[in-house]
Amino acid sequence: MAEPLVLAVDFGGTKVEAALVRPDGTLVAGSRSRAATGRSAEVAELEASVAQVVSHALESLDAESELIGAGVACAGPIDRAAGAISPLNVPSWRGYPMRALVEQVLADAGHDVPVVLEMDGVAIVLAEHWVGAAQGAQNVMGMVVSTGVGGGIITHGRVVVGKTGNAGHIGHVDVAGFEGENTFGNPHVLEAIASGPHTVAFARRGGFAGTSGEELATAYAAGDPVARGAIERTGRAIGQAIASATALLDLEVVAIGGGFSQATPDLFGVIRAQIATHHFEFVRQVRVVPSGLSGEGPLIGAAALIYRAEMIPA
Repeated sequence: MAEPLVLAVDFGGTKVEAALVRPDGTLVAGSRSRAATGRSAEVAELEASVAQVVSHALESLDAESELIGAGVACAGPIDRAAGAISPLNVPSWRGYPMRALVEQVLADAGHDVPVVLEMDGVAIVLAEHWVGAAQGAQNVMGMVVSTGVGGGIITHGRVVVGKTGNAGHIGHVDVAGFEGENTFGNPHVLEAIASGPHTVAFARRGGFAGTSGEELATAYAAGDPVARGAIERTGRAIGQAIASATALLDLEVVAIGGGFSQATPDLFGVIRAQIATHHFEFVRQVRVVPSGLSGEGPLIGAAALIYRAEMIPA
């Protein structure tokens, strides 16, 4: 009997990746590849990048395997019904028909399978629930703190997608008492304060000479007061946003991944300390934990759009 496999595609602001994923959430060796996206990429370049990584993944199919579907996770905002995406950090794609593009690449390779497109936050929270830090929980938020800040939500064991597919945009909720860069027309949203680049920018305004999250983390570990102040500020802002989300949704666990979430283990202590100041006990009880996923997490989550389809509203 042929082994069922899912094509997983993860499209973000700097790269697109694809791979084949097994029913147990493991990647088929050799099927994973990536290509560049980014702010300066034109439409044709982006289409070529998607086709390149999808085609590479499909090369790992053989006579003992069967492609049963494709899950496509994309940076938002998205239009779920239309299968279109408008990623903030890829300005040349506005209302771009991403689902149709993947369907066409698959058809050109002789594959007629369902293609499911969701916001990347949905994929991340599904992956955490399936094989990560939120296994067994029924009310979950998965977060990514990296170049941006994103998230996805599960309540009562079901993913929340909302009217357009954009539920879970935790990076675009206001956090009182903080002001960041006015990147999105509102300097008070969490992403403008707590993403890696915005945390570095805040530190630079205080005299930090570095330009990357890695340099900021190194300075923090060395005791640099500006670096420590910047990362602690980010932790307080994240904690405030999580407390607000928990007050609204009565969450059990919040799993946080992404490169900048690993800047220092102290970040989680600051987040938890901020939540501990909340008035309500049920908010203070939320567990905030590091992601249980590896760097393969976004692709595992994209595959979960097919393998865990029962958790996703139609």
